[in-house]
Amino acid sequence: MDLHQLPSKLLEKTVNEFSKLPGIGKKTALRLVLHLLHQPNEDVEIFTGAINEMKKNIKMCDKCHNISEDELCSICSNPNRDNSLICVVESIKEIIAIESTLQYKGLYHVLGGHISPMEGVGPKDLNIDTLENRLKTEPISEIILALSTTMEGDTTNFYIYKRLSQNNISISTLARGISIGDELEYTDEITLGKSLINRIPYKGR
Repeated sequence: MDLHQLPSKLLEKTVNEFSKLPGIGKKTALRLVLHLLHQPNEDVEIFTGAINEMKKNIKMCDKCHNISEDELCSICSNPNRDNSLICVVESIKEIIAIESTLQYKGLYHVLGGHISPMEGVGPKDLNIDTLENRLKTEPISEIILALSTTMEGDTTNFYIYKRLSQNNISISTLARGISIGDELEYTDEITLGKSLINRIPYKGR
């Protein structure tokens, strides 16, 4: 699509900004912008205000690096969660996926990615130090490695296992009901839930 054919520079600029969102092409961006253009001003102000408020007030949980409006996220501050269990994930998207299964009642730890030398991401770029520190201050008995079943995910699993295996805790991983190469966030709730329930000890393989 040639944006220079649009009748307004302001329209062109807004379409350009929307098309920067993941999965949004220029045609979809134009459709969304035209939809907003025809909405009442107060509705558009509510929409843009929600985005501004989210960007301004959402921060990272001090403990697990999940998104939060307070120092601790709603999961870490929930007294009904099992605080002896930490599920290690790559991103916040995996927390959302796992929570949708309704099968997990422990805590989380968000790494912020995975080890990938090709992308210049090493262990120091991830939240592994804070994970190790949690073992010293929290009554953790088991770590569940719930990373994507990709080469990078397996590499990160192995690094964390070697780093934490000296501690007196169990280290497990998801059962392989999830296909090799799958991203966790796209796995259906039933398969993901069963993989959590049937998790197996991690042997550093």
